[in-house]
Amino acid sequence: MLKKVNRREALVTGGWMTALGFAPSMSAAERTGSPAIYSRIGYTPFINLTATYTINGGGLTLPEVKRAMEEASYYPVNLDELMEKVGARIAELLGAESAMVTCGAAAALTHGTVGAIAGTDPEKMQQIPDLTGLKNEVIIPRQSRNAYDHAFRTMGTKMVEVETPEQAERAAGPHTALIAMLGTGESKGPIKLEHLAAIGKKHGIPVIVDAAAELPVKVNPYLSRGATMVAYSGGKSLRGPQCAGLLLGSKDSIRAAWASSSPHHAFGRNMKVGKEEIMGMLAAIEIWARNYNLDADYAIWKGWYGQIQERIDKVDGVRTEVKPPAGASPFPVLDLAWDPGKIGYTAGEIGQLLLNGSPRIMSHGEGEGHSFAIRPVAMREGDSKLVAKRLEEILRGAPKPKPAKSIAPPAVNLAGNWNVELQFAVGSTRHQFALETKGAKVSGTHTGRVGKSTIQGEMDGNQVRLRSGIRYQGTTLGYRFKGTVEGNRMSGEADVGEYGTARFTATRLA
Repeated sequence: MLKKVNRREALVTGGWMTALGFAPSMSAAERTGSPAIYSRIGYTPFINLTATYTINGGGLTLPEVKRAMEEASYYPVNLDELMEKVGARIAELLGAESAMVTCGAAAALTHGTVGAIAGTDPEKMQQIPDLTGLKNEVIIPRQSRNAYDHAFRTMGTKMVEVETPEQAERAAGPHTALIAMLGTGESKGPIKLEHLAAIGKKHGIPVIVDAAAELPVKVNPYLSRGATMVAYSGGKSLRGPQCAGLLLGSKDSIRAAWASSSPHHAFGRNMKVGKEEIMGMLAAIEIWARNYNLDADYAIWKGWYGQIQERIDKVDGVRTEVKPPAGASPFPVLDLAWDPGKIGYTAGEIGQLLLNGSPRIMSHGEGEGHSFAIRPVAMREGDSKLVAKRLEEILRGAPKPKPAKSIAPPAVNLAGNWNVELQFAVGSTRHQFALETKGAKVSGTHTGRVGKSTIQGEMDGNQVRLRSGIRYQGTTLGYRFKGTVEGNRMSGEADVGEYGTARFTATRLA
């Protein structure tokens, strides 16, 4: 008589089968899930043409990873013991001395930085973020600066920005805790990893590379050239758990990074990674390192692109082109462009029509241009046909190009200095404009709390539009002001990108 197997036993058996290379088949419902998990609370998910952007859900987790995470959830474990075993296995698979799973690539960078400052000294670990008497500087090439290097600053370190190998050498000193580099930034300037590795070796300073969007190939292109540590995302092209990352590196650097991370009571305690993410990440690495066929994915993605092109290339004025993988992105891209003389939509207008239609489609369609890219990694089987149909509907139904709008002469001369008050959803601040005018064109300087930038825009009667971007550390804070001018006062709305909108009021100084 056959024994009746319960759900938990089936899951565990499935896990052993997967480990042995016999992944059990999944039903269509198990593969695709149901949108009811979202619709029951009034939210509608979308088809994702933006690849692995975190804000749009990241990559689609592999079925084997989901099974590993569920299997892991049934058993208590000690995380120190588990990470020792998992780290050794990942290090073996990827050709590194040591490894640890984190709750994301940004967390990996933070753990690596804290480890470089404190080592495994418990007093130093408890002292952070008070860096008094501790090493407190991170050297980074200007070509590597980006919004994500906030991960290096979160414990209070000072970023020392350099532009040449010679500057990097002069910057290294007794206060330097770490040297950092963005993997995709190496080709954008004169400083190469070998320069930083030589400086690190000379002064005993660890070197970390942010390779979040890349795949961890063996032999590692950064560790093999002298980096001490390298960080990867787990929820992008690896298709591991969305809230997981990976830190590879030397045994001492990983030991120190793990000591200050959760579950230990130190600076990284709030960046928790659980047994489910740890085992899910291991499953993703095992699939990738053992038998993942990227060429097969290329064939599938190009097939999807072909289905889209077959329909929309027939629309007069539309041009498409499949471009090969570039930079860190391990996937081809479909570029969609159209003739604004024949199709009267901007990219932003098409983007909104896609997102507000049925099915909802999230795209890179934004702004006043007439093109955007389609990326395949987060698409599912069948999505391409829906995308093709919807794009064809929008492009064929587009209005004729709008005649150029006439601009009214400026009702007010904006030249002068202005005090600006910004009222955010929560909180407020004061900025300053110093403006000059030439006809309807406006230019000048925008000074914020932490920096300043050029500002430019135009007047249309009593309507004003201004654009600026204040750089602070590795990021540029974009401001888009749109308002009405009345005498020595203007007011309206400021778009501050991912941070939402604010109301602004500006008063001209005498």
